[in-house]
Amino acid sequence: MICSYECTFCKSCVENVIENVCPNCGGGFCQRPIRPSINYKGNNFLGNDPASTVIKHRAVDIQKHKLFARDIKKSDPKDR
Repeated sequence: MICSYECTFCKSCVENVIENVCPNCGGGFCQRPIRPSINYKGNNFLGNDPASTVIKHRAVDIQKHKLFARDIKKSDPKDR
């Protein structure tokens, strides 16, 4: 799952741990789009622009996040 700032979390964590509230920006998440594997147009495909292999892990303090997300999670992500 991905937020508008491209913070990426697994679906299970988004739904069960961080409750669809990005711990970095407060936005919601949607399913990560799939980059084309074939060059359909202008070299915009995985072969030319591979996904990053660098993982930037930012630990989430669950207790602090629950306080942060308490009110935010009540609104629909499109209204945040």
